[in-house]
Amino acid sequence: MAALLGIDIGTSSVKALLFDTVQARPVAAHGVEYPIYTPVPGWAEQDPDDYWRAAIAAVRHVTAQTGITDIAAISFSGQMHGTILLDADNRPLHRAIIWADTRSGTEVGPLVANFPAYASVAGTLPAPGFMIGTLSWLARHEPELLRRTARVILPKDYVRLMMTGSAVTEVSDAAGSGTFAVARGEWAAEIIASAGLPLDIFPPVLQSTDVAGTLLPAAAEALGLSAGIPVIAGCSDQPAHGIGNGLIAPGAASVSVGTGGQVFVPLQPQGALRTDERLHVFNHVVPGMWYVLGATLSAGLSLRWLRNLVGLQDTPDAYERLSTEAATVAAGAEGLIFLPYLTGERTPHMDALARGTFVGLSLHHTRAHLARAVMEGVCFAMRQALEISLALSGPVDVVIASGGGMESALWRQMMADVTGLPLQKSLMAEQACTGAALLAGVGAGVYDSLATACQETVQRGTLTEPDAARHAFYDEQHAQFLALYPLLREQMHTLAKRAAAKPS
Repeated sequence: MAALLGIDIGTSSVKALLFDTVQARPVAAHGVEYPIYTPVPGWAEQDPDDYWRAAIAAVRHVTAQTGITDIAAISFSGQMHGTILLDADNRPLHRAIIWADTRSGTEVGPLVANFPAYASVAGTLPAPGFMIGTLSWLARHEPELLRRTARVILPKDYVRLMMTGSAVTEVSDAAGSGTFAVARGEWAAEIIASAGLPLDIFPPVLQSTDVAGTLLPAAAEALGLSAGIPVIAGCSDQPAHGIGNGLIAPGAASVSVGTGGQVFVPLQPQGALRTDERLHVFNHVVPGMWYVLGATLSAGLSLRWLRNLVGLQDTPDAYERLSTEAATVAAGAEGLIFLPYLTGERTPHMDALARGTFVGLSLHHTRAHLARAVMEGVCFAMRQALEISLALSGPVDVVIASGGGMESALWRQMMADVTGLPLQKSLMAEQACTGAALLAGVGAGVYDSLATACQETVQRGTLTEPDAARHAFYDEQHAQFLALYPLLREQMHTLAKRAAAKPS
């Protein structure tokens, strides 16, 4: 049987993965990096053609590695929220303005002021880097560029455009734009009008398993593949990770600790769809299904920051060393709490000016204590996001642990102890690419449903059970953690603004 090709257009690289449906596993994966341009502090841009060049290189690498060029279908996962402006000939007018861009920080407040029911329609409040904020900034600062724009699409949509010639998006990425009515499954004309933006620049919205087109001859030649291969719409990276972890129905959740931390919970409401301004509620790839997304911005990034701070950045086993040291310290880090807000925070504070803090430092604290406090602080933040998410979705039977941070047995046990829930480790690698490949299989009819695809593919490990005594202790520590942000918020804001001000 022909292989499936999943392509993930990430923030730092494109990854291509070949999936063998007979063996029900990936057989090759390869990533190709590209830069982020920061012409002004706080801006974050990428060249859309870098996505395409990297996709070509990644696909050619995995096909050369395996000798497989017989592809049944292609699909995508992609970084969320970013904006690509196209002219009438579907060529980029500007670099992609991606999710990490903060230039629209002054635009998002007025969006909600002009439309108070924003979150109940869009499933989220707008944030800097979301398409709605970026377009609002362009309307104010680059109106001529916006007038020349015939279509706006998201990063993965550009790679699909280069393959098929069709400038469209799909429901999961549209939901992450901040301009989508998530309950109705269509562009939120009322939000777009309140922002003073033209509705006609927003593209047609497909379902994630729809066939968006077939591989054009020129694109096939560039990729080293055959023309005519079905190209499936795909999805944004969070639901792609969800598919790779088998999270396509209610009853389970995941906590992922990578650079950032994400809580992902499938949602299928019995009545009207409910939202919460502290979270994101977006459309899942399964029709009639949504997901709750809670995000902490500096999860693994906090431990990376500590690694560099203590001079271990050039040590190959730095994370293992920090984890081993942290394990020598008792729960609670002997009176030390860390707030992991090094780059601001999303859930639940939605506060770009929140800042990281150690509280309780004493002369007796060592590097081991700092490492333990950082790891616990990330767990406390993730518990806060998880509990708010479950208040919307209802209880779950299992929580899947994924991401590089959850490879640490200590951190995984810590997360179970802090949340009080058993964690089941994902055994899947490259979940986003695998999710994209499975979408390709469903869209092309290789699988009759995502449920079948996941049942044949997804693998999970043994459970990590919470320790009852440590959980009881962490309940008290978590309450202290929750009390600190309201006490320190104004000081955080003052210091953040002072740091950003130019010296006189």
